[in-house]
Amino acid sequence: MGAWLLGTCLGVPVLSTVLIALSAQRPLWTDTINIVAPFLSLFAFILFVLTADIANTTIVLLPIVGDIAIAFSAEPLGLVFAGLVCALWPVSSLYAMAYMQHNRLGRTTSFYAYYSLAIGSALGIAFSDNLLTLFIFYEVLTFSTYPLVSYQRSPEALRAGRLYLATLVGTSTILLLTAIVWIWSLTGTLDFVIGGILEGYANRIQTTLLLLLVVFGTAKAAIIPFHQWLPSAMVAPVPVSALLHAVAVVKAGVFTIMKLMLYVFGVDFLSNLGSSDWLIYLASLTIIVSAIIATRQTHLKKLLAYSTISQLSYVVLGMAMLHPLALLGAVMHVLAHGFAKITLFFGAGAIYTANKLSRVDQINGIASAMPWTMGLFALASLSLIGLPPLVGFRSKWFLLEGAASGQMHWVAVVLIISSLLSAIYLLPLIHRAFFRHRETKDTKHTEAPLAMRLAMLFPVVMCFVLFFYGDPLSNQLQVLYGGESSISALK
Repeated sequence: MGAWLLGTCLGVPVLSTVLIALSAQRPLWTDTINIVAPFLSLFAFILFVLTADIANTTIVLLPIVGDIAIAFSAEPLGLVFAGLVCALWPVSSLYAMAYMQHNRLGRTTSFYAYYSLAIGSALGIAFSDNLLTLFIFYEVLTFSTYPLVSYQRSPEALRAGRLYLATLVGTSTILLLTAIVWIWSLTGTLDFVIGGILEGYANRIQTTLLLLLVVFGTAKAAIIPFHQWLPSAMVAPVPVSALLHAVAVVKAGVFTIMKLMLYVFGVDFLSNLGSSDWLIYLASLTIIVSAIIATRQTHLKKLLAYSTISQLSYVVLGMAMLHPLALLGAVMHVLAHGFAKITLFFGAGAIYTANKLSRVDQINGIASAMPWTMGLFALASLSLIGLPPLVGFRSKWFLLEGAASGQMHWVAVVLIISSLLSAIYLLPLIHRAFFRHRETKDTKHTEAPLAMRLAMLFPVVMCFVLFFYGDPLSNQLQVLYGGESSISALK
């Protein structure tokens, strides 16, 4: 039963891709698939978590050679990522349908087919049982999202697509694949194992070099210097931006780094060797520099893009600290960022759809015409800044606890400064929308379509739910990472 449910969760997006491609001349069928498929996958995931023997469920899709196969299984970290993907696919699909319709964008069949394939690829990464499976679906995710990035087919979109493909494929095939082959040559296995597989096979220099290859080979994480593809990709339609930032692509990048550090390198092994210390500095640099750049952006989507670069490096920083509470904060921030950032991009797309506005200086007074859109946008912004009672506070609190407990006080300073920078580039947006007057009062602004507002509502609700009722998830993750938190005392 567990294997059947896991297979359903993984297979529905792939089947959806095929059915959408076959229904090119039947728009009603395409819309029906876009509505039904995400809920089927989510339902299968929920049943799998609630009823299956997760630890003993493995699907071997295709044996390759010896013990190496394309195979899928579930573990706590993968379940978090898969849960985020499954939870956000229904609202992403609803929003994409409304956006494409109201902006009169064509070629919707190919758009929705690639969108579903990207979701399936992200789930393949989440449930990957070994390095080979993860690498294959990591590459499929790149190639399935490339047509979405270059969807507009303008010169700017085509340039962004080329940069996207060159950066992600170039780094993964040259650096990440080299690391995987090297790991296999050292250990004789590509399996993920709790505690890692490198101990006893690699020395400090080898381990440090392997981690360098993994981090820089995973350009989807948008760590400096392999980050420029992300703001360039903002030329794509907003549903694609939401997919890149909140659901699949950058999340797949940080997830890959996290999974390899936990199940290939091993936290204790890295800590004993000190092989990840350099990553703390690189992640901190990325957090601060990209946040500063965000404060100077005048285009709303570009601002949100640099915000993502900054916020996702929180996850890498938490992993690099190798402290149980910091690791817990890193995992929680994957969820916190996902739910908040998708709301912000949905809001940017709603503003454009309803009023054809895309610049920061154009949203003065827009909340008077778009109270629901901007109200939800404001709440998501506060979560991203890290204010209670929203989940962004919970994840950042864990990170701060980990830094303090690990005697890394300068890291705590980095986290505080970056939150202040987040406030500097997000709070003015709220102020402009709610407290500034429109410069041209004769311009009529309207509220976003209902479907877009409904799509924004669910992730904001989850930001509150995970703050007030996130203890069961935190407790389950602490079984894997260890450590205790005083966050319950603050509630």
